[in-house]
Amino acid sequence: MAKQPRHRPRRVFPNAKRVIVECDLEACPHCKERLTPRLPWHMQKTVQTLQGPLFVAGKSKKCINPQCSYTGKHYYASKVLMISLPKSTYGLDVLAHIGWQHEHEHKQLVEIQRDLNQRGILVNERNTGKLYRQFLALLGAMSDKTRERLEETVTEHGGVIWALDALQPEGHGTLLYVLYEVLSSTPVAACQLEGAKASELIEWLRSCQLRYPVLATLSDGEKSIIEAFRTCWPEVPQQRCQLHFLNNLVEPVLEYDTQLSKQMRKDLGGLPKVLENQPTEGDSPFLQQTDSPETRN
Repeated sequence: MAKQPRHRPRRVFPNAKRVIVECDLEACPHCKERLTPRLPWHMQKTVQTLQGPLFVAGKSKKCINPQCSYTGKHYYASKVLMISLPKSTYGLDVLAHIGWQHEHEHKQLVEIQRDLNQRGILVNERNTGKLYRQFLALLGAMSDKTRERLEETVTEHGGVIWALDALQPEGHGTLLYVLYEVLSSTPVAACQLEGAKASELIEWLRSCQLRYPVLATLSDGEKSIIEAFRTCWPEVPQQRCQLHFLNNLVEPVLEYDTQLSKQMRKDLGGLPKVLENQPTEGDSPFLQQTDSPETRN
């Protein structure tokens, strides 16, 4: 009997929360004209996180300036890298949790796998080990493949755009800082720090040997990250991440909208429901003609 090929089990998460991530850039890095949003998603996947499954989609933008040498160029939502790594369906918080439990709590991979299963994360022991190796690779030095992608980006765009963000996994107080390149959507390196001191970030960024021309930097507005970027690249323009900026704007609006929804339900909740099958004009008994012998004659 021929051996059947192994297939990855299909996992469906109908109640996954939807997260739509916009492109980080506001303007074309070459002509400085405002980028135009594109309607289709450039990526979509369902990601398992410690907070539950997420349906993640990225929206890109493009330059439509006919005078720009890069007109028609698409720029992608690289912020999805703070949710999960490329081609991965597990969140960065899951990777950080595995790394912390294995290195600091000294748990075996099978113990971590059982703990993740209890949290609702569908993963086997083999994939738990794979995720742990991805975590180590992210904390380690840049790979040859990463260097090649960065060099290709410099050749195409004349430089790179660095972005740095922090993730605090559940269960411990350390922060996982992830550095990624925006134009190529490439995760470059990561480090774990207990505090958000700019001096530690500066030392770490310099140790990464990021010897590439820098077009701009991107951050969530954290003071230590801004100070680290300004120290390492003082002449480079800085931009705040649109996702964090919009989330900060949404928080008070969302609270007001929730209160408004409750008030509307209270005021309008007593109204009768609208009938699903409303009679049409031809069906109305008041408008129909009676087919009687008098009318036939």
